[in-house]
Amino acid sequence: MEILDKLNIKYSNINLYEQALTHTSYANEHNTESYERLEFLGDAILELIISEYLYKTTTFEEGRMTKLRSHYVCENALYEYSVKLGLNEYIKLGKGQKDQDGKHCKAIVADVFESFIAAMFLDNDINEVKKFIYTYIIPIIESNSLDFFHDYKSKLQEYVQTDKKSLEYVIISESGPSHDKTFEVEVRIDSIVYGKGIAKSKKEAEQLAAKDALNKTNL
Repeated sequence: MEILDKLNIKYSNINLYEQALTHTSYANEHNTESYERLEFLGDAILELIISEYLYKTTTFEEGRMTKLRSHYVCENALYEYSVKLGLNEYIKLGKGQKDQDGKHCKAIVADVFESFIAAMFLDNDINEVKKFIYTYIIPIIESNSLDFFHDYKSKLQEYVQTDKKSLEYVIISESGPSHDKTFEVEVRIDSIVYGKGIAKSKKEAEQLAAKDALNKTNL
């Protein structure tokens, strides 16, 4: 299996990895198992490893570690990890999901990362999974390259409050089917457009609009 060789993963049961990359739509069409049960297990394994990482490498209090862990294992983060590793290119999708570009659907791509972790755990052991996470995922976390982690809206709000100006986020367009919409948002300060953002969720589009505003101005 090409992706396993690319990531230098030792394996003995390739069927586990095949299942980890199989979406429900494909499983239903081909009478096979999807990644859903593996995803359940992978979620717990990933939380454990990230929890241990934070405990051993920081002196943060419980509340801060909990907040950081939630960022590092949220859907946005899992999507980023999956895409950076190229897992999304190997997802097996049914015809409907293929037509809807399921290989770039955030929820599917994020789920596959967790199921892939579970497959590795069942095929090897926790130490092999930890080795994988520390090789490929921890460097992403430590590089601070997870853009969604930064709260640009709060930063922009602080600047605006200082000058007592009004701030609002306005959805100017929505596109795509109901289960996979794309939102375009403008951020306006005193009714003047300062930035725009486009994303698969309103919150993410607002963050990107705030980031755009911060980059374009001297606020």
